[in-house]
Amino acid sequence: MRGVPPCSSRSKSRSGSRSRSGSGGSREGGGTMVPPSQYGIKYAGHIISSHFGDLVAKVCECLLRRGPLTHQNIVRFTEMSASQVKNCLLVLIQQNCVQAFSVEHPGGVGDTSRRSTEYLALFDNIIHRMRFPKFVAVVSQELDKECVELFQGLLQHGRLTLEKMIDRAKSGQEDSTAQDATREALSKLANARFVEHCPDPEPHLSPPSEEAPARKRTKSSKMVAEPETIEERVLAAATPMEAKRFLIIFDTTTEEDGQKTGDSFLGVGEKRKSDALESNKELGSDGEQVLWRVNVQEFMHRFRHKACVENVRERLDGGAAVALSAMLEISKSMEKKVKTDNSVPLSINTIYEEVMKGEAGRAMTLDHLRASLVMLGCEKGVDESYKIDLKNIIEQAQNEEVESIVLKRYGQEAYRIFRLLSKANCLLETGKISDTAFVDKKEISKILFRLWKDQFLHMEKIVVTGPRQTQFLLWKVDKTTLWPHVLDEMYHAVLNLNLRVAYELEKENELLNLPIEKRSGPLEKRYNRLRTVRLLLESSLMKLDDAIMLFHDF
Repeated sequence: MRGVPPCSSRSKSRSGSRSRSGSGGSREGGGTMVPPSQYGIKYAGHIISSHFGDLVAKVCECLLRRGPLTHQNIVRFTEMSASQVKNCLLVLIQQNCVQAFSVEHPGGVGDTSRRSTEYLALFDNIIHRMRFPKFVAVVSQELDKECVELFQGLLQHGRLTLEKMIDRAKSGQEDSTAQDATREALSKLANARFVEHCPDPEPHLSPPSEEAPARKRTKSSKMVAEPETIEERVLAAATPMEAKRFLIIFDTTTEEDGQKTGDSFLGVGEKRKSDALESNKELGSDGEQVLWRVNVQEFMHRFRHKACVENVRERLDGGAAVALSAMLEISKSMEKKVKTDNSVPLSINTIYEEVMKGEAGRAMTLDHLRASLVMLGCEKGVDESYKIDLKNIIEQAQNEEVESIVLKRYGQEAYRIFRLLSKANCLLETGKISDTAFVDKKEISKILFRLWKDQFLHMEKIVVTGPRQTQFLLWKVDKTTLWPHVLDEMYHAVLNLNLRVAYELEKENELLNLPIEKRSGPLEKRYNRLRTVRLLLESSLMKLDDAIMLFHDF
């Protein structure tokens, strides 16, 4: 133990450095914003660079590292021309990776306040670009080919009006056929909440002093907590109201209707058009010029539900998974945010009715369902209603993920030690850990210090003075610092995998461009080898992205 620095100074310096890196955003825009981790920013920059080029990535990384900035400040920090920055911002806004907003700056004594436009990088939306294949798979399972094609167009272009969607569909089709097919596909996508109206292009953030009374009322009335970060506040201000978010109103006036319409009355088509225009006017919409985009939140809801069900299936049994799946299906329309802690209370009869809709649930009796709900740890109400703690399921899945990392990286003994400390959730002395985890006392210190050095454990040193000075080392798993560290390592790993995929494809670029009939002999072996490597790497990327969603999105 000689040469080991005091834990208090070591741990404080580490936590301090994390704090400094996490609060490096500017105060422009009326508040601070905690940027993503080091490798999270590098990963996001790589995504933008591979999709839109280095110049766009440079602007994006500048915003991610520094927080919201004005156009002038972006030019200053990136040392790019004003026109280059403007074009890069237009690309990022079109692809839903940057949100503009206006903020009012109070003037000095006798001076009027001024308003400026600032730009905020949306880290989550950038990372979601790598999940587009998962989004398409969900849509393909539930809707038809026309919906999938329209959905893919929105993924490609970021934002489209109905008119642009129809123009894309006109190739090889008559105008009327393309219009009808596009409108029907858009209706299906909106009804399934796979697409939504784009947010306000430039919402206004009120000065903090004006928002204080609203925050106080919100707290006293125990309503939803007011957004705290600039990103949350901007997105909340930009999001359309629920009645408008998925609203579809088509102009159904036809040429035949117009011919039947006289000056003294409205025809059927004109009446519908008049009603639609009036409705659009009330909602602040301008009909076909409404911009549409993919509703990422809907997919995150589904992925979170799937992760909860799969975790329960592996940890408990199939019956518990069926019961949980039924509860989530019933309550999904009532969830207002992805990270919902608890489901709404549901009666046993309502749950059983949903369970019986699936083939796996038809063999379940009411008693079997009750036993499964008890196994899930559902909270039972007086009228035999049940609600499930979804936050606890996610936390258990996170624990298992980190435990598997420790097992693969440090071995079985380290896994037992880490699992013991994780479940204890308190400081334990070295000797007690050795006795409880059945690890030799000669090896326990080496394992503990290795885990501590790699930031998987927190250590405190206690010195007891008396006739003989005694030193104790206490250990625990501090999830508030460990989880962000694990997530940053995942970003590092997924970045390396993406770079490896890009390297393999670039190395065999000539081979990929060869016609199929010329790939014979050694060339065919090289092609098969590339295909195997690519499938392996992309499969690893999908699994790693699932783990990232578990820690970041869920």
